[in-house]
Amino acid sequence: MIRVDAKALLKSLHKMEEVDQPTAQNIYNDHKKNGMDIIQACVKSGIPEQVVIYACGQLLGLETVQLNGIVLPQGLIDKVPTNVANSYRIIPVRMEDKALIVATSDPDNLAALDDLKFMLGVSQVRPALTSDSSITEALAQYYSMERENQRAAVDKLLQNIGEEEESHIGVGGQETFSIDAEALKNIDTSDAASAAESAPVRKLLNLILLTAVKGMASDIHFEPFEDVFRVRNRIDGVLYEMLPVPKTLAPALVARIKVMSHLDISERRLPQDGKIPVRIGDKEVDLRVSCLPTMFGESVVIRILDRSVVSLDLDKVGFNDDLLAQFKQVIEEPNGIVIVTGPTGSGKTTTLYAALSAVNDDSVKIITTEDPVEYEIKGLIQVPVDDAVGRSFSNCLRAILRQDPDILLVGEVRDQETAKIAIEASLTGHLVFTTLHTNDAPTAITRLLDMGLEPFLLTATLETIIAQRLVRTICTKCKAPYQPSDEELISLGIKTSDAESQRFFYGKGCDNCKNTGYRGRTAIHEMLDINDSIRELMLGRASAAQIRMSAQRSGMRTLRDAGIQKIYAGLTTIEEVMRETLASED
Repeated sequence: MIRVDAKALLKSLHKMEEVDQPTAQNIYNDHKKNGMDIIQACVKSGIPEQVVIYACGQLLGLETVQLNGIVLPQGLIDKVPTNVANSYRIIPVRMEDKALIVATSDPDNLAALDDLKFMLGVSQVRPALTSDSSITEALAQYYSMERENQRAAVDKLLQNIGEEEESHIGVGGQETFSIDAEALKNIDTSDAASAAESAPVRKLLNLILLTAVKGMASDIHFEPFEDVFRVRNRIDGVLYEMLPVPKTLAPALVARIKVMSHLDISERRLPQDGKIPVRIGDKEVDLRVSCLPTMFGESVVIRILDRSVVSLDLDKVGFNDDLLAQFKQVIEEPNGIVIVTGPTGSGKTTTLYAALSAVNDDSVKIITTEDPVEYEIKGLIQVPVDDAVGRSFSNCLRAILRQDPDILLVGEVRDQETAKIAIEASLTGHLVFTTLHTNDAPTAITRLLDMGLEPFLLTATLETIIAQRLVRTICTKCKAPYQPSDEELISLGIKTSDAESQRFFYGKGCDNCKNTGYRGRTAIHEMLDINDSIRELMLGRASAAQIRMSAQRSGMRTLRDAGIQKIYAGLTTIEEVMRETLASED
């Protein structure tokens, strides 16, 4: 715990113009009367935590460090054993000559610093001040037991220790194969092709894949830099550094991925895309591979498409009850265009798949054209786009219309030609689902008009536009109530009077959520119903702001409004909604 004089800290913050005198007095009263730690009292009042820590550092004559947003080298992390880092709650930050700088929230623990100096064999250990929450997050990122187990598994391969093990991964529907744990360090990486076929490289890649799938990651990033080769997993929309992989193994690992995805192993100058069907345990999982040449080697991203962790039930994709009922009515319409919009990774395709699953029965014919086909759904005819052979969205859509469909899914409206064919399909009695990349629902209309589409055609075909985002949900194992500051409420547009009748929650961090406080994600939606007033604005080519104002008068809830509902329901936090929605949406 940081020990600092309360009055001196408040005086320092006042000089920094971070707090006025009345607020400083209220903070001091909280500190004295309620026994609240002065730093917690400052943060509760709305002063940013890093600012409070900086002021503490100025008073104590210590350097301050912000751990969030920086990546510490693996070599530096390895200097401090996991049990030592967790016991003393310290994070190594950098080396200066023979002195080790460590981040700590308890700089008065001089005995710990002396012990570190003795154990690590350095001439000096100097503290740098940071918050306790930053220490907790960094320990989870760099020194968690799961990460230690993963490192031990890699070390086992590197040192040629152990015996044959079963990988539990089968590729392309083949039988599960066993891998001999040869020494990775003895591999001749100058020949990437032969190294890719070596048993240790195969086993190392399998270990990385298993770790990602078990952790419910959506993507695996293999990132080459000048001195290191970094592997990171995206879990619930956030990247976490995972297995430490020697830089020398980068060519062999990338080559192995290319072999599995049937890509040209000798082509290192051009981007390539591929697919790997794998079986992990008793599950079939598709891996989508993207290779990109960089200055220091090829960067590879693997998208994990695991049907078992994605719900295609329309009742479970995150719609509020009233929006769900409204959307179910829309997808029962005989014709029209339904658009789901949002950035990449916002769950648009999942929402549309859930909608198609809801209307999929023997009485209708549903055809999709996608780039690529992400999930195979029984009863749907799914056509993958392939521009290399001339199978574009527009060409596929023309051919699909000759297949007598009832419902169409166009993966994305990218150009005027595709949009016009989709409109024609709607006008001839088809229900068309598609996606668009815009920030909110009203902007989707102006985007279509900017493509050169005639307003009268849009007014005749558009039924509903849905904007969507994904927010992380609070871990149910460590969920706890708390009282947000007035500044937090104001920043999100929540009135203090409204907040008094609500309960707010956050995740304290536990093993279940890897000390992040979050586990899983849910969607928030903004649904724009194309009513008569919106059609008039479309005909007049009104701006997105005018359309938004009219829609809100008609009862449309913005993405931020939807996020606030999720906060009130105890599903997510103010921080998450602030991160995923824009103030201009208010």
